[in-house]
Amino acid sequence: MQKLFFLLLAISIASCAPEKLPADLLIKNATIYTVDKDFSTANALVVKDGKILEIGLKPELELKYNIKKTYDAKGNTVVPGLIDAHAHLYGLGLELNNVDLIDTKSFDEVLNRVVAFQKKKNVEYIIGRGWDQNDWEDKNFPTKKELDSLFPDTPVSLRRIDGHAMLVNSKALELAGITSETKVAGGEIVLENGEPTGIIIDAPMQLIWETFPEITPEVSEQALLEAEKICIQYGLTTVDDAGLDRDIIELIDQLQKEEKFKLRMYAMVSNSPENRDYYLNKGVYKTERLNVRSFKVYADGALGSRGAAMREPYSDMPHHFGAMITTADSLDYLAQKIAASKFQMNTHAIGDSANIAVLRAYKKALDGKTDRRWRVEHAQIISPQDFNYFNDNNNILPSVQPTHATSDMYWAEDRVGAERIKGAYAYKELLNKAGSIALGTDFPVEQVNPMYTFYAAVARKDLKNYPENGFQMKDALTREEALRGMTIWAAFSNFEENEKGSIEVGKFADFTILDKDIMKVEENELPNTKVVATFINGEMVYEAE
Repeated sequence: MQKLFFLLLAISIASCAPEKLPADLLIKNATIYTVDKDFSTANALVVKDGKILEIGLKPELELKYNIKKTYDAKGNTVVPGLIDAHAHLYGLGLELNNVDLIDTKSFDEVLNRVVAFQKKKNVEYIIGRGWDQNDWEDKNFPTKKELDSLFPDTPVSLRRIDGHAMLVNSKALELAGITSETKVAGGEIVLENGEPTGIIIDAPMQLIWETFPEITPEVSEQALLEAEKICIQYGLTTVDDAGLDRDIIELIDQLQKEEKFKLRMYAMVSNSPENRDYYLNKGVYKTERLNVRSFKVYADGALGSRGAAMREPYSDMPHHFGAMITTADSLDYLAQKIAASKFQMNTHAIGDSANIAVLRAYKKALDGKTDRRWRVEHAQIISPQDFNYFNDNNNILPSVQPTHATSDMYWAEDRVGAERIKGAYAYKELLNKAGSIALGTDFPVEQVNPMYTFYAAVARKDLKNYPENGFQMKDALTREEALRGMTIWAAFSNFEENEKGSIEVGKFADFTILDKDIMKVEENELPNTKVVATFINGEMVYEAE
């Protein structure tokens, strides 16, 4: 009778126990930085239907849920899915098929790489990118002389690392119809002794691009898929592509709907009249993986090629001020037109003259409005009095790329002088004024790896640990600020903070697993941090071998 009593009691207790709830995935044994408002931590999380269901401790969650799959993080660090707030994903994919000129240490090395590429590929038009004369012993721009000798009958176009200047040979000039008489506003065809040297800066480069071989839809698809693979290997779950045409945006949408392309994309529409008219008429387009709600505008060029528009002449080139690609009047016109829609205006601004032109146009167009989140992309050199424009009801936000500071620091002060450099790459000052700051890489101008972004933002050093005490450390970010800039603040700059950017209940199950605790590890170990796994929508889209 006693045995029967205890058996009935056990059955009664079991029948009263709550039934376990269904869940798709448990992440356990992790150091989870949720990046919520309190920057709280946990060691486990549960996912269902691609969303975060609950965050907490492993024993509690295992008892509560009937889980289909379990991922043991083995003590590794979990952060919200990393967001690159300014990059060129499609451009990265296309350039995988071109000559890689990054990290060349001389013009001779550039030429050797081009020759080796053509021997292997034998293409009808040689296209490359990545050279930077600032890395060479001879820091003057190269000329077309050697390219003409090596490739008299094959057009060659080699873009500088920043994308705002190119070196072309005579055949390329001939195809584009460029002569010493050609004039294009918003840039320069550099002449020497009255003839083109082969260096073209900013707007006139369009004449060269129009002669490039046609890019087929098949090539575009391959470029997107190959670039996506690289991004998810580095832990990125969302990429903001800073300038896409309608056909590529629609191709991304198609690939995502066919489940061939898992990466989430924030697409800035290239500011051509055709693109602008179409999307202003169509309105904002949003799916779970694609957000089309901004226009990418170029105010000026780049500092490295002296195309950035400055208020005073360049310190290393008297009488040269750079150039506006889009004039102040045109910026005003565009700002008023875009302000009448729900779209953002995201404008590339490097020089102090370009930045104030953009800030004034934004301020005027958004008068009386709040929370429009228009972005100044790069916000690179700003006069002291102009930082106050960013404290403006979330109407104006900075979007910056920390590795630009550590790439440019070797020569930037030569360009702008000791006073103007104080307002350059001023990320802490921008954060203090705006209340948030979105961080990206600008790849392929810089490397894709977001851990380099984190390191540059915090340590203000390059990968050689230079300079020893950091570059202008008054504008370094804390580790928490840097992680917020790569997650929740980047999501905020995209109007997506309610669906991503932190590990919170109800948000997309996008997260990145790292092999080091980036909030605690020694500073010099930060750039060596590797991605263990990448999850998008609760699906593991990458796992390191």
